[in-house]
Amino acid sequence: MNEKKNLYVVIMAGGKGTRFWPRSREKCPKQFLNIVGQKSMLQQTVDRVRPVIDFDKILVVTSQEQSLLVQEQLPDLPASNILVEPMGKNTAPCLGLAAVYISRMEPKSLMCALPADHLIEEEEEFRKILGIAQQFLEGHDYLVTLGIQPTRPETGYGYIQAGEELLSLADKKIFRAARFIEKPEVSVAERLFSSGQYLWNSGMFIWRTNTLLHEIQKHLPNLCQGLEAIGLALGTPKEADVIREVYAELEAVSIDKGVMEKTSRVAVIPGQFGWSDVGSWNSLYDLLPTDASSNIIMGKHQGIESQGCLIFSPDKLVATIGLQNIIIINTEDALLICPKEQGQKIKDLVEKLKQKGLDQYL
Repeated sequence: MNEKKNLYVVIMAGGKGTRFWPRSREKCPKQFLNIVGQKSMLQQTVDRVRPVIDFDKILVVTSQEQSLLVQEQLPDLPASNILVEPMGKNTAPCLGLAAVYISRMEPKSLMCALPADHLIEEEEEFRKILGIAQQFLEGHDYLVTLGIQPTRPETGYGYIQAGEELLSLADKKIFRAARFIEKPEVSVAERLFSSGQYLWNSGMFIWRTNTLLHEIQKHLPNLCQGLEAIGLALGTPKEADVIREVYAELEAVSIDKGVMEKTSRVAVIPGQFGWSDVGSWNSLYDLLPTDASSNIIMGKHQGIESQGCLIFSPDKLVATIGLQNIIIINTEDALLICPKEQGQKIKDLVEKLKQKGLDQYL
């Protein structure tokens, strides 16, 4: 990625990470945990772009509850670069809010949007792809998304169909995005994978800030109206109150559903840089090295004839006999045990805890 004075990086760090319960909690969700490596996922995301961008051009969008965690984990980040959402409304309002802030500071700016909880193993290649996107945007007015070359028929990711080739830069082809597909069934994922025309939707973007705001105006007029009100209030004593009032009325909608799937101005750049959204304990199992029994052990474990398990228990010994493909997550106040193939249901379990009023475990 080429350093440019008008480039800002926006890190979306407001998620709850419910599929990583019970380690991930509302007060400290997964982006603030060291799920992979010694640093938190948020810190790793910042480190990934720091070689080419200064802290004053990095913005983090998060919740009020998590803003102190951002300050603790990123002490060099200016406090004014932490944008607080009064409530979560998905990624379209999140990115719209950041765009309004950035356009006020620098109207002719580029904005790179990154989730705080992704794993990228080949960081140099990742920065190269972002640099190519910057170069492309110098002469083209598109919303650019990074597509990941699939390595398997994955049902946990959305897909983007690569359409006509728009340009080739530094041995990378850039395509018009022809179609978006939500997380598919197994049979559909197999068909998409075998066709060779589809990429995983990474949820990472780069665009001109004013292009995003224009597309929001076109496809999400209610959000646009709210953002205009926020823009007028920025830097005034009414700023926090206006943001709170606007957010209370906004529809919760993703940038994919609200804008990317509706506009014809989406370009996709395929990449291979060891990407994973680390969305669940299941996906973590696929990323980490296993022992001789195909287990991943984080903590204390002794087992007999136990294979294919993921076990997290830093404080207490977990002893297993005859277990196959089981997730065991042992924290100070909660214990999760479930088959790996049902790991996606952890999100439903957290919802059930909420319905039962067991907020102390959320």
